[in-house]
Amino acid sequence: MMNLKKVSDFEWKMPKTGSMRVDGIVYASEELLNVIRNDRTLEQLQNMASLPGIQKHAIALPDAHQGYGFCIGGVAALSTKEGGISPGGVGFDINCGVRVLKTNLTLKEVSPKIKDLLDSLFKKIPSGVGSEGALKLSIDELKDLLEKGVNYLKQKGLAVENDIINCENNGCMKEANAEKVSERALNRGKGQVGTLGSGNHFLDIHVVDEIIDEKLCKKFGIFKNQVNAMIHCGSRGLGHQVASDYVRKIENTFPNIVNSLPDRELAYAPSNSQVAIDYFSAMSASANYAWANRQLIMNNARDCFMKVFDGSIESLGLELFYDVCHNIAKIETHEGVECFVHRKGATKSFPGDKVIIPGSMGTNSYLLVGGDNSMSKTFGSTAHGAGRVMSRTKAKKEMTPESVMKEMSSKGILLKSSTRMGAAEESEHAYKDIEEVIRVSKSLGIAKPIAKLRPVAVING
Repeated sequence: MMNLKKVSDFEWKMPKTGSMRVDGIVYASEELLNVIRNDRTLEQLQNMASLPGIQKHAIALPDAHQGYGFCIGGVAALSTKEGGISPGGVGFDINCGVRVLKTNLTLKEVSPKIKDLLDSLFKKIPSGVGSEGALKLSIDELKDLLEKGVNYLKQKGLAVENDIINCENNGCMKEANAEKVSERALNRGKGQVGTLGSGNHFLDIHVVDEIIDEKLCKKFGIFKNQVNAMIHCGSRGLGHQVASDYVRKIENTFPNIVNSLPDRELAYAPSNSQVAIDYFSAMSASANYAWANRQLIMNNARDCFMKVFDGSIESLGLELFYDVCHNIAKIETHEGVECFVHRKGATKSFPGDKVIIPGSMGTNSYLLVGGDNSMSKTFGSTAHGAGRVMSRTKAKKEMTPESVMKEMSSKGILLKSSTRMGAAEESEHAYKDIEEVIRVSKSLGIAKPIAKLRPVAVING
């Protein structure tokens, strides 16, 4: 049991001890904290706080759970002068993220054709392990995409200017350098652009169930009973290979650093090293790949809506609400210090920024804006979802595909999954209570909900 001191109803301090350089902070209700205690999250938070150059405090957000090195739902800002950059602080699915495609259709208009729409989406958008997309790229074309992100697809007529405007970083990290991505990673990624993948990746059809902030929803084009699509996926095999390559490179280049850490999975490259520069360049390229991946999926989803509802992008209002990334490190200045801000299973939430927090399969999701307290409390971050409470192995033991299908059906939700067991792995019972995660984020002032979304159809990777 870690020594935690209650600061408020939603804030718990892990005082600096031993090798810790700063305090650890857990932002959670007592209910969520009791769940967080069930795995190694708090131990990983303590380890994060021991990293050189870490600023202010190490953070576990309300959806936190055990990860690789850093906890998922973790935030740490490491000085670019005294610290470094850690692949374990970013994650293996670089820029796993989520976007919402708006429509001007209502649930009443969509309901009679919802099965046709789901079938069309499932056929058009590849999902599952090893799935391949329709966009076949040469290595040179892929390198171009890695450095341009969504702009590459705009040049190909597969994105419009509004897609770029409403994407975090405008869909491109300019620090990307495709030459720092290995040949193996390139080969893994060249055929997967436009694919969902497996695991917790999904494409959902939602209806706006509740307007929480009428003024902001009107500003952003969100209205009651509106039907929207939510896409969640990342950088596929390319991003995973980049992470694996640089973990190995850091271990080989800096064995003394790795051996001095409380957990080898925290391995980092010092900021002024060539390995740090190369990893940041390759990570940025992977992030651009992920944005392009979600963009192509959304473009194909638009085609499905236009086919099923016999309209155009304009007549159906098929516009991107926003796209946010999760697993990422960015160079930002906080309280006068330039840092590598690691957000692993965390969402950028600067005051007023659009934020998307999806729930688990079969539960509500939320549209939000960044809260006024996010900069002082979380380096401008908030939760990225509900957060697991159960491993996939345990979930498959406790739930069957049949029981999950029955439960979804009882809620009036259509479900298609690329594998039978995929549905069991992603059951809502494998995740924390999204309502509690949102309540904590709102109460802390790190994110403000503006609309609640309810799923009506789900494609699970």
